[in-house]
Amino acid sequence: MEWKEILTRLIKNKLSLFGLIIILFFVLVAVFAPYLAPPRSPEDAYEIPRAGWQVEPQPPREGYLFGTAQGSYDIFYGMVWGTRTAFRIGVIVVGLSSLFGIIIGTLSAYYGGIIDEFFMRITDVFMSIPFLVAAMVLTTILGKGLDNVMIALVTFGWMGTARLMRSQVLEIKNEEFVQASIALGASDTRIIFKHIIANCIFPVLIQAFMRMGSMVITASALSFLGVGAPEGYADWGQMITFARDWILGGQGSALKYWYTVVIPGTAIMLFSLSWNLIGDAFRDILDPKLN
Repeated sequence: MEWKEILTRLIKNKLSLFGLIIILFFVLVAVFAPYLAPPRSPEDAYEIPRAGWQVEPQPPREGYLFGTAQGSYDIFYGMVWGTRTAFRIGVIVVGLSSLFGIIIGTLSAYYGGIIDEFFMRITDVFMSIPFLVAAMVLTTILGKGLDNVMIALVTFGWMGTARLMRSQVLEIKNEEFVQASIALGASDTRIIFKHIIANCIFPVLIQAFMRMGSMVITASALSFLGVGAPEGYADWGQMITFARDWILGGQGSALKYWYTVVIPGTAIMLFSLSWNLIGDAFRDILDPKLN
């Protein structure tokens, strides 16, 4: 199936079209971030400006479209530049972890034997450790910072792709066209890249779409737990952290500080939902049993 046909089907699917529109919206926000929320700090555009030094959040008003969070941090600025942070985390973490998983899964299944045993036992060890706990511990060891968060997520995020790729390669490598290439003396590199990976990559792409949103949620959770992005960094998880002490609202007014929770929470939800909708539609299109 050609890419043009896949794109056409994605657009015709109402749910995937909705997901594509949301992603396009976030892409536009990320691209035009310098114009939507001009940086106040010449050294670091991701440093959220403060409207003062008040601890209590302030509601939306002139100059602060979404109001201010705990510590008078500008919520609108944090949300706009946090979009770039979300894409950075999603693309880099999912890209690198998928690449490692593809390499390990392909080599393991193609060569088999002791190589397969070695790689799969390492995979089992990593899979036995709870993902969020492992990422939190490694981030704590490395120290606060978005780069360290991404290192932790990549370190413990490749196993699912490796397992999926291994199962796909084990099925494909026994096909007649692969065996014919081996009989004709084609090199392992040519067989792996031209015949095996090319025919196994679509399930991995579907998985990658699904993981884009989940990685952003995990990174936000690490920030909320205090081991993610440093304070004042434009990150959606950081914005949720600022709302930690104000979620219950004020006395006699449970929704007094709703904007500190609802706005960043909605952004995280929509970002994750959109990638899942696209991944679901992508899976339906490429699954021959559903066509």
